[in-house]
Amino acid sequence: MELFNETLIQLLILLAVSMFVIAIAKKINQPYSIALVIVGLILGVTHIPVLEEAESFITQSHVFQSVIISLFLPILLGDATLKLPVDQLKKHSKPVLALAFGGTLLSFLLIAAGSYFWLGLPVVVAFTFASLMSATDPISVISIFKSLGVPKSLVTIIEGESLFNDGIAVVLFQISSIYLLSYIDMGFAGVGSGVWLFLKFALGGIAIGAVMGWIFSQLIRFYDDYPLEIGFSMLLFFGSFFIAEHFHVSGVIAVVVSGLIFGSYGARIGMSATTRMNIDSFWDVITLVANSLIFLMIGLEIKNVDFSDKWLIIAGAILIVLAGRTIALYASVAMLREFPRAWKSILNWGGLKGSLSIALALSLPDSFSGKDDVLVLAFSVVLFSLLVQGLTIKPLVLKLGIGETKKPTAGN
Repeated sequence: MELFNETLIQLLILLAVSMFVIAIAKKINQPYSIALVIVGLILGVTHIPVLEEAESFITQSHVFQSVIISLFLPILLGDATLKLPVDQLKKHSKPVLALAFGGTLLSFLLIAAGSYFWLGLPVVVAFTFASLMSATDPISVISIFKSLGVPKSLVTIIEGESLFNDGIAVVLFQISSIYLLSYIDMGFAGVGSGVWLFLKFALGGIAIGAVMGWIFSQLIRFYDDYPLEIGFSMLLFFGSFFIAEHFHVSGVIAVVVSGLIFGSYGARIGMSATTRMNIDSFWDVITLVANSLIFLMIGLEIKNVDFSDKWLIIAGAILIVLAGRTIALYASVAMLREFPRAWKSILNWGGLKGSLSIALALSLPDSFSGKDDVLVLAFSVVLFSLLVQGLTIKPLVLKLGIGETKKPTAGN
């Protein structure tokens, strides 16, 4: 009981710091996620007695990984899928699918190749790092987009890409870090085994998510009681995730699919306007708390990362990730002739890396050869992404005139 109370106090201290930072960021109209990372970095390299115990607790690798992947990831994915306009998603399904599948897989291969041939990383380490860099985290970008009046279509595309490529990135990470070496030893047959395992993870997650989404959509038809239906939504997101993980398929994909079904089909057949409003409000609060702790924790993690004598390889990794994202994005939407050029630029620079990449890197076992290199490179790229790309995306949007005053047209 005493340990539980100490843990709760430590989390409350960090939550208090997070809320204070968010309040200031919102007052000056800046993205709070980036502000939290900066404050976390400052706290990570300074010594404040009242915060040191909380920092020490939360930056333990198993705590960080468990909190983000097992607790916060289902929350963030579930909230995003509930609010993603399915009609808009269908309307822009071609660019979303092209980016989420073709773009993610191509960037994965390009980053892996660059890391292996240019940085000299072992093949398993190169592919594992590439899988981490395949996931995007648009939280900071979305808040900036909304404040600038960026077209909903562009917001939907970047949200849709992120939701699906998170699931793909996790599957690629599991294959790269656990099975890749044995597949290499198998030769050509290993390629088939790898493809089959990928399909098993993905299709299994889709199946479980679809079943769970349909069941809970039917369940809420019998009630008009928003506290109960909020409870059902929580059970749906966490249930989908852990059931899928129990059967060794993708929990991330399961949550995305179940949330999309529940937020569209379920809302249409079983939610009153009052219920929908209250569910959205509830998840707004929960995701604010989750995001506040996540981005603060990313900054705090700096105390556990050793950057000494690795600046050259870090710079190389950043360039490889940027190049891989750029080539993959432009190649994946090349056939979409009506896709505005300005949107490509925004999607490219707005493909930020975030908490999922760090959490997956921390989840690697100590026995994984090259874990330290993966963690340093992943942490460095995420920091560059959030601080450099995140802070310059607003000027880029304004320069390209993508907002309420000037909408892009095809070819511009």
